[in-house]
Amino acid sequence: MDFLEDWLTLYLTPGLGSGGCKKLIDLYGDPASVCRAPKSKLTNTPGLMKKVSAAINRTDIRDQAKRELEKCQKAGIDILSWDSAAFPEWLRNIPDPPTLLFVKGNPGVLSAPGIGIVGSRAASSYGLKMAGDLGRQLSAAGLSVISGLALGIDAAAHRGALANDRKTIAVLGCGLDIVYPAQNRDLFESIPASGAIVSEYPMGTPPDGFRFPARNRIISGLSLGVVVVEAAKRSGSLITAELALDQGREVFAVPGRADAIQCTCTHRRLQAGARLVLNVNDIICEVQSVHSPQDSEPGKKDLSEKDTAELTSDEKIVLYHLEVYPKTVDDVIVGSELSVEKVNELLLMLELKGFCEVLPGRQYQLKQ
Repeated sequence: MDFLEDWLTLYLTPGLGSGGCKKLIDLYGDPASVCRAPKSKLTNTPGLMKKVSAAINRTDIRDQAKRELEKCQKAGIDILSWDSAAFPEWLRNIPDPPTLLFVKGNPGVLSAPGIGIVGSRAASSYGLKMAGDLGRQLSAAGLSVISGLALGIDAAAHRGALANDRKTIAVLGCGLDIVYPAQNRDLFESIPASGAIVSEYPMGTPPDGFRFPARNRIISGLSLGVVVVEAAKRSGSLITAELALDQGREVFAVPGRADAIQCTCTHRRLQAGARLVLNVNDIICEVQSVHSPQDSEPGKKDLSEKDTAELTSDEKIVLYHLEVYPKTVDDVIVGSELSVEKVNELLLMLELKGFCEVLPGRQYQLKQ
């Protein structure tokens, strides 16, 4: 645990920040070397203020790091450092990744393929239904649902995923010992059982407004793409969409009423080239090609764009819901949300094209 204590000592140094931590790691190799470097050498580090370098490994900050580590251990919170193997690769490669991630739940879910869903806190019943349906359908397709635990669209997306007992990730703008907003305590307590609650902030950090725009880069950074459902001008959802574009992620938007204030940002994003979402298949088709071999779930076979180039969009949807293990036709119908007749037709075509095989009991699996 010494390496985490060193990381926390750097992280808690006033004025250093994630950028300063990474600069020092690049220069010295690891946190332990930074903490043990002579003050005279640290003082001469380019771009590092003298009062900041003087505070590195100060006794009171080292003691604070030890207390933070003890609190996290007692609360069952994992700490992932930026250089650890468990740190999600997609997030590591964004322009400004967090130095540390505090995780309550399953850290492994952070590296699984997922979709961010964001939108208005003051959502309409239509927006809440769309977010909930997308959360449920994306999770049924094996994708984790990522959002910010806020009221409105965020909460609806989380609840949709949990309705399937599937994985969802909530990224907070405060410490993991603070339930914010308090109205979502049930989600806060339920999510870690199958997913994770995440923050870059130490325990006790209050939910100050300025922390939430920074939080949004983590939502998009963990996602293959971000879906905007009902978002007004100058909203946090707009920030998340812009960050997603900067990070090279797909941006999707669910259309709403043309005269609805909640949909202003959503429609602007569509005008700017966001992918139109009418149902979950519009998202799944787009992100299939983004999955890399290391993102694959157990039971999934890696198929390149070249392999599936001649398939129709509906054939690709059904193919996505097949595994190397047998699945019933009913399972494929529920996952794809296509009609019984359509799924049977598409399974036959995929069988004839050599992508799948039929087993006794009308079960299907990917051809190996």
